[in-house]
Amino acid sequence: MEGTIFDIKHFAVHDGPGIRQTIFFKGCPLKCWWCHNPESQEKSIETFTQINKLDGKEFKKEVKVGYKITTDELFKIIEGDRIFFEESNGGVTFSGGEPLMQANFLFEITKICKENNIHTCIDTTGFASEKNVQKIAEVADCFLYDIKLIDSYLHYNYTNTPVFEIISNLNWLDQNNKNVILRFPVIPEITNTERNLLEVKSFIKSLKNINRIDLLPYHNISNGKYNRFNKENKMKNVSPLSDHEMLQLKLEFESIGFKVGIGG
Repeated sequence: MEGTIFDIKHFAVHDGPGIRQTIFFKGCPLKCWWCHNPESQEKSIETFTQINKLDGKEFKKEVKVGYKITTDELFKIIEGDRIFFEESNGGVTFSGGEPLMQANFLFEITKICKENNIHTCIDTTGFASEKNVQKIAEVADCFLYDIKLIDSYLHYNYTNTPVFEIISNLNWLDQNNKNVILRFPVIPEITNTERNLLEVKSFIKSLKNINRIDLLPYHNISNGKYNRFNKENKMKNVSPLSDHEMLQLKLEFESIGFKVGIGG
C-alpha cells in the first residue's frame, strides 16, 4: 500500500515516550491559524518556487513537498531505528498533517509495527470518522490527541472544521480505556482565554480514564515557512507566552488532577 508523507524526523523526544521516529503525513482537514507545518495541509504533492536573496540578487529554486512511499519502504526506514527504540522504550509516531486522512495506509503501517513489536503513537487532531478512529485504535499503542477549543463557533472560525467529531471520538477512546495523552496548544488570545480554559478544564475533568495532558507553547519559528511556501500567515505578529505564564498554566491543569507536561 502507498501513502504520501513529507518528512521523517529521527531521534525525536517530544512526540511520545522514549526516543522516537516521527513520520509526517501529508494532508490535514484543519486549517489552524497557528499551524507550524503549513506545508502539510494539502494532501497532494506540491511544488513551490523558493526565492533566496544574496548580495542584492535573487535566486529561484523549485522545491517539492511530499512524496509517495509504500508500507514496505517505510517500515524498512522505521526498523533502522529499532535499537534506539529498544534502549529508550521509544517507537514511531505518525504525525502530520493528519495521519487519519490516509486511514488505510496508516492502519497497514501501524499493524506492521505492532506485529514487529514496535511501539506506535498516533498524533492526531481527532477530526476523522468514528470508523477510522476505532479501526486504528485496534492496532495503535497510544494517541497524542489535540484538544484546542470547545466552543463550536470558535473552533470552526480558527480551524475551519467543527468540533463535534473531535469530542465524540475522544469520548469513545476514553470510554474504551485507550491510552491517550491530551495535547493543548497554548495560543495567545485564541485557546489561552479565560473562557476556553474553563471549558477545556471542565470537559477533560469529565473523562474517566485520561489523566495526562501536554501543554504545547505557541512559537513563531514557522514564520519563515509561510514566506517560503507562499502561505498566508495570520499569526506573524503574535508573541509566545513567557516561561512563567506557561508554568502558571501548568499549575492550573495540575489542580484538576492531571499530570501535566510542557512541550509534549
